[in-house]
Amino acid sequence: MRHSNSQAEDEELRRLTPGGVSSPVRAFKPYPVVIDSGQGCRITDIDGNEYIDLCMAYGPLILGHSCPRVVKAVRDQIKKGSVFGTPSEPETQLIRKIASTVPCADMVRLACSGTEATMHAIRLARGYTKKDGLVKMNGGFHGAHDAVLVAAGSGSAGSLPASAGVPKDAVKNTYTVEYNDPGSFESLLDKRNDIAAVIMEPVLGNVGVVPPQKDYLQQMRKITESHDVLLIFDEVITGFRLGPQSAQGCFGVTPDMTTMGKIIGGGYPAGAFMGRRDIMELVAPNGPVYAAGTFAGNPVSATAGLTTVEMMAEQNRYDRLAKRTADLAERLSDLMTDSGITGCVQHIASMFSIYFGIDEVTCGGDAAKADREMFGKMFGFMLNRGVYLPPGPMEVEFMSAATDRDAVNRVGDAFDDFLRSVKRK
Repeated sequence: MRHSNSQAEDEELRRLTPGGVSSPVRAFKPYPVVIDSGQGCRITDIDGNEYIDLCMAYGPLILGHSCPRVVKAVRDQIKKGSVFGTPSEPETQLIRKIASTVPCADMVRLACSGTEATMHAIRLARGYTKKDGLVKMNGGFHGAHDAVLVAAGSGSAGSLPASAGVPKDAVKNTYTVEYNDPGSFESLLDKRNDIAAVIMEPVLGNVGVVPPQKDYLQQMRKITESHDVLLIFDEVITGFRLGPQSAQGCFGVTPDMTTMGKIIGGGYPAGAFMGRRDIMELVAPNGPVYAAGTFAGNPVSATAGLTTVEMMAEQNRYDRLAKRTADLAERLSDLMTDSGITGCVQHIASMFSIYFGIDEVTCGGDAAKADREMFGKMFGFMLNRGVYLPPGPMEVEFMSAATDRDAVNRVGDAFDDFLRSVKRK
């Protein structure tokens, strides 16, 4: 299969924008594929090559590309207007839907992205508790703002920036612990009395798919309550993907606050933070914690998100999608076992990840041991077989309600051929 970008075009893009991409996770060698269109579970590049899409824009498109009902709803709204700088009916309806569905959401404030939502939530947690300390998980990702761009493994001694340009003072109050290890978290809290909140993905989704072990989230809830620390679930990925009540409904654990993005925008930029009424009442204009955005709650994103959330709640879509994902993940796992190549396939709901060189991943530290070079070889092989995976080895493969059996079979066949090619070498 021919890539859709020439070396000359790639070099031009690199002159115009860093790395030739608008987000670093999109870059890969020799040069990224340039996509022209998407329909259902397939995308087509500018040369007409078609790919089964298991990236799905990194998660927002749970209904697939160009879902007719979402497209119609958005077109109807655009005819009325795209942004008003005032409250709108679609915004109100989306807020009402989230508040009536998500267990922790007494009040909801919409934002423009997941990054923005987590930034506001952390500021609110600090404003509510009047403490500065923040805990995150090793391998957890909460957007590209300073407070959470922390080097892995920095631990309770204080943190180091994970990016140039982030002042040390911006992360000096951020601490990291391992996911699925409640003991390390409680030990940190026993040593410190300045922790406002822990922000965590209930299912790690930026070191691949790492589900919580039995009772882990319940233990985190008990520990935070006993130490008077707020529990923030970052559900930017899992929000309305694991089910209509998101991860907190799936696992039966209600946090103090939640952040969302991706699916609640239905393919358009969106974010939200929500939580207990006594906390959310501190957000301006009611209280002293400032949060604002020109495009926050814009009616186009709200319309697309509301339509997506409503459609997913119909016709057992969540159950059917989870079953199809499990079938594919189990086939890939069986193929890996039969090949004798060390690795594992982890999945939950409509998310899965392929790891090489390791039998199980339970935390960020485990994920760091995975064979990234082997993943890179698989990515190139699958791309040439018409399967588009997220280029990064620590990203998540996403299924959509539009992913059909033919696509699933082609993915399995391509993966089988890849493993056979590795065995022949």
